[in-house]
Amino acid sequence: MAKANRAKRRPVPACAGPHKGLGGALLVLALSACATAGPDYRPPARSAATTPAATGAFHSAQGGQYSQADLPDHWWRLYADPQLDTLIAQALAANTDLRQADANLAQAQAVLREAEAGRTVTTSVSGSGLSLSRPSSTGYSLPGVVGYDLGLSASYPLDLNGRIKRAIEASGADVEASAAARDYVRVSVAAATARAYAQICAANYSLGVNRRVVALQRDTLNATRRLAKGGRGTAFDVSRAQAAVDSSAAALPAFEAQRQNGLYLLATLLGRPPADYPRDVESCAALPSLRMALPVGDGAALIRRRPDIRQAERAIAADTARLGVATADLYPQISIGGSVGLSGPLKDLGSGTGFGFSLGPLISWSFPNRPVVRASIAQADAAVQGDLAGFDGTVLEALRQTETALESYRRDAERAAALDRARDSAALSASQAGKLFRFGRGDFLSLLDAQRSLASAEVTAAAARTQLVQDQIAIFLALGGGWE
Repeated sequence: MAKANRAKRRPVPACAGPHKGLGGALLVLALSACATAGPDYRPPARSAATTPAATGAFHSAQGGQYSQADLPDHWWRLYADPQLDTLIAQALAANTDLRQADANLAQAQAVLREAEAGRTVTTSVSGSGLSLSRPSSTGYSLPGVVGYDLGLSASYPLDLNGRIKRAIEASGADVEASAAARDYVRVSVAAATARAYAQICAANYSLGVNRRVVALQRDTLNATRRLAKGGRGTAFDVSRAQAAVDSSAAALPAFEAQRQNGLYLLATLLGRPPADYPRDVESCAALPSLRMALPVGDGAALIRRRPDIRQAERAIAADTARLGVATADLYPQISIGGSVGLSGPLKDLGSGTGFGFSLGPLISWSFPNRPVVRASIAQADAAVQGDLAGFDGTVLEALRQTETALESYRRDAERAAALDRARDSAALSASQAGKLFRFGRGDFLSLLDAQRSLASAEVTAAAARTQLVQDQIAIFLALGGGWE
């Protein structure tokens, strides 16, 4: 990213001619008062986020399953599933990752308060205990003199070159970046909770499909046994029917494990031990279903919504302000200070003879053009350039994730529709083969083949339907929904 993408850099303080007649201290003051050090931040004017291809309609959002309406904050309510709503509300209240993100935000806010405190009056109290002094040059053993030294000082920073101001700007941008990071965790937690819930429901849904297949094959097995007893079948037919039942039944434990693992994951997302999973979700058997087209908006809405893009943009602002902090080190730091003190022999305490005070500007200045300061400025500038590249990368990755999720859902929807048709055809074929076999017009092998095809079609169609739900959640995650 070229430097032109960053804000126009305000010139660093540099004043000359008009101050020739001023004394040294006044000249320093004038030099420091010229401007706030470093560039003023402006959002990147030329970046991946401002191109027409990034802000327009999504390339993959084609077809009736998509809507150009904006994604609502609480996208999971589109499923009209009260149980899902409750689970996500509980996760957003108790999830451990969110608690950690809240702590990180609180830490950033404390750092901001510390930076803001740099503008306040600083006071210090000093004092030394009673001291005993005795001159030794006379050669006589003289009694010592007991003395004291007490002082109070205060200073107020003028911040004429804006060093404190830039530090506050940096800390403020860090707070906003931490808030964006927390929002992104919120987005991820909402999506992960919905996925875990969908996994549980999908496992039960697939269990139901596979159990129906097993029940159908078991009916065939029982009929085969009766036919074998009546002389119309053979032991070989019975063994093949039994193998079909056993093969389909072998798939059931995998779905049960999938359901249980989903329950454990859900408990963790809710901030609970795995064994304390919500028992009322265990029997969920209906897949979450949308009754409307997916509202996806456009690229401009995505860029505004995605918290990680906001976090990347705030990182540029923070490091731009730190560039100003580094630049300010080229110039003196000036404050107004004063002090009062009492010192002298203890016997004169209270007489006022030891009282003293001072008032005036305090100057702290490491000589300018030092290599270490210039190196710090170069480091800060490089950090801003890196942030600009990172911002572009974050935008491009967000767009890629969204386009990929939209394309996957569109193609998976087409596949699911085709598999539904294949399942219906397999069901008709199995029904016809069963009738032919019962009336003695079809052979047993044809019946088994038809039922095997039906079992495969049922399972595959069910898996495709569950994948569609996961695709929908992936779209909502890519769009950055889930925070307010």
